[in-house]
Amino acid sequence: MSLDLILRVGTKLVLPFILLFALYVQFHGEYGPGGGFQAGVITAGMVILVGITFGLKAAQRIAPPSLVETMIPIGVLIFAGTGVIGLLMGKNFLDYSVLAQEPANGRHLGIFLVEAGVLVTVSGTMTALFYAFVERAR
Repeated sequence: MSLDLILRVGTKLVLPFILLFALYVQFHGEYGPGGGFQAGVITAGMVILVGITFGLKAAQRIAPPSLVETMIPIGVLIFAGTGVIGLLMGKNFLDYSVLAQEPANGRHLGIFLVEAGVLVTVSGTMTALFYAFVERAR
């Protein structure tokens, strides 16, 4: 019983740092290793840690299943929408230079949007898989 208390307190202490690290990986992804996929897995891992430690209901209060199910297509739409904007502006698919007046700023924004879409999709997918596995075990 006392080990359970230590695990719960330790989880509560480490959760903000996990989220902070996920944001660091997301925003640093275009300059070094990391990006949307890694940040999405870290974010989903945070929800999974809550689910393992406090139970499925606690995890579903943080990330409700309806939100998780909508995150998957929303992320794909962000990714694809960024590419389609290039097509509509007469450039190639995922040509980010059209997103701003300066091509370099447009590329920076485009990479950020694509990585954000990947984060949303991966985080939603990993969390949905966890929910599906836990529900099936019941």
